[in-house]
Amino acid sequence: MNVEAIGRTASSRDEWLTPPWMIRALGEFDLDPCAPVERPWPTAKMHYTILNDGLSQPWRGRVWLNPPYGREVGKWLRRLAEHGDGIALIFARTETLFFFDWVWSQADAALFLRGRIRFSNPDGSPGNHSATFPSVLIAYGERNVKALEDSGIPGCLIRLEGARIIG
Repeated sequence: MNVEAIGRTASSRDEWLTPPWMIRALGEFDLDPCAPVERPWPTAKMHYTILNDGLSQPWRGRVWLNPPYGREVGKWLRRLAEHGDGIALIFARTETLFFFDWVWSQADAALFLRGRIRFSNPDGSPGNHSATFPSVLIAYGERNVKALEDSGIPGCLIRLEGARIIG
C-alpha cells in the first residue's frame, strides 16, 4: 500500500483530527505520536504518524495523544501512563478494561467534556457532525492537570488522586 493510500485508509477509519481550538487551549506539546499523515495544523513540535509507528518510537517531553479510536486505545494509554507527562483525548468509555487499567488507576485527572466534540476533516474544515460519543481529556502529570484547569474547556474536572478500584 502506498503512502497516500495509507493516509486515506487511516483517516477514513480511525483518525479524528483534534480541533485547533483544543490544542491552543491546552498549550504547547513536544510530541504527538498519533498525528495524521496529512495534517492541516501542527499539534506538537514533533509528530509521528502511522507511517513511522509512534507507539514504538521514543517519547520525550509533554505528549499530546489523540489515539486511533479503535481496539488499540489501551496500548496508547499504557504508553502515556508509563511516560507520565501528557494529555490524551479519548472516548469516555468509563466501564472498559483500558479505562480501569490506564485511567482510573494511573491518571492524575480527567476532564469530562460538556457536549460532543466536532472533530475536524483532513482538509482542516470543521466536521459536518458532532461525535456520536462523549469524550474526555486525561492528564498524566501535575502540569497537565493544571493545563486542564486553566484551559477554559467546558466540562467536569475530576482529580483522580486517591481513586480506589474495588474488586
